[in-house]
Amino acid sequence: MQVIDTRTTSAREIRARLTRSASLGDAAKEAAVRDIIEDVRARGDEALLDYGRRWDCPKLETLRITPEAIAAAHAACDPTLLETMRGSKANIERFHRQQMPRSWFDGAQDGIILGQLVQPVHTVGLYVPGGTAAYPSTVLMTAVPALVAGVSRIIICTPPDKSGQVNPLVLAAAHECGISDVFAVGGAQAIGAMAYGTETVPGVDVICGPGNIYVLLAKKMVVGSVNIESLPGPSEICVVADDTANPRFVAADMLSQAEHGGVGASSAAVLITPSRALADAVQAELARQAATQSRRAILEQALEEAGLIVITRDVDEALDLANLMAPEHLELEIENAWNRLSKVRNAGAIMIGPWSTEPVADYWAGPSHVLPTSGTARFYGPLSVDIFLKKSSIVCYDEARLREAAPNVIRFAEAEGLDAHANAVRVRVEDPA
Repeated sequence: MQVIDTRTTSAREIRARLTRSASLGDAAKEAAVRDIIEDVRARGDEALLDYGRRWDCPKLETLRITPEAIAAAHAACDPTLLETMRGSKANIERFHRQQMPRSWFDGAQDGIILGQLVQPVHTVGLYVPGGTAAYPSTVLMTAVPALVAGVSRIIICTPPDKSGQVNPLVLAAAHECGISDVFAVGGAQAIGAMAYGTETVPGVDVICGPGNIYVLLAKKMVVGSVNIESLPGPSEICVVADDTANPRFVAADMLSQAEHGGVGASSAAVLITPSRALADAVQAELARQAATQSRRAILEQALEEAGLIVITRDVDEALDLANLMAPEHLELEIENAWNRLSKVRNAGAIMIGPWSTEPVADYWAGPSHVLPTSGTARFYGPLSVDIFLKKSSIVCYDEARLREAAPNVIRFAEAEGLDAHANAVRVRVEDPA
């Protein structure tokens, strides 16, 4: 893990260490993903089965997970884990209900009614990653906001294992959310299937969920045919802490994100602090705690590739650097954290105080853990009900009000050389010759 000090390190080097792009510029991968998507559009289920047999299960025979299999996975799930899922689901629902906008109509001007109609999209596709871990929490964190928004149909695509089965915890979480359309399809081909539809996988209006570089490239390519929430890549955490912070807590939270990815997809774990003593203590704790974890190799690789401690002049400089990083997760373990919250401009999720550990936000508190990464918190926010809603403007004029507005509308249209626009008003307000 690298340690740098703002007093002795150039601003350019600090920027380079703290910022990273989504790395979507790989021409070879981009070409491969484009070919996969076009193949899925052309051959549908046949292409999905071919790719599934090549990369996931050599004997894959079916794409759809039956409702009976989903129900069986749910029935076999540890009852205490199901209770935990239900508690998390309730918290996610409670949080996202606070986000719901409303339709509105304004008739304050006689003869004019203006408004906005808010409606859910019809069908949503959720991508739930496979790989080195199971992610039933991702099902809840993507499905529940869609349910709160009023989406009629939700489907899930997720990679099968070598036997062609989908992780039973993912299926149990799907059952808890009332989702019966689950497909054993992963990778870029899953995104293509949901974007354009196949014989088995329905086309959707919005695709949400994290994934590897191929999934991100595919999501990027289908925008316009469908909407996406963002392009969430490798996870990251930034802890801004002062000498009041507990180094054991800080190190544990950094490791909680570092374990998401190892070689080639390392999850960034960053501490920014004005306290050299805290920096030294956290570095020692990282080594000690990593050695006790089951994913030790991943942790150590991630810390080597994307671990960083930055020692600053003061807390204000630390917050400035956190804004530069625009992290997915930002923890504030500093004195008077609430008073300094207004200085935070760029972050996907902000955890305040030593007891607001990042995993409680990931699993339990209520906000979705699908968050912007790689600096995109400068312009993206967390997954919310908004991605599942569409808004239509309402305009209703009576004759008197149109006649009043007509000269201005005609003047604008003629200034832009759009005579047919002007004519559409004239035929209503001028007597025929």
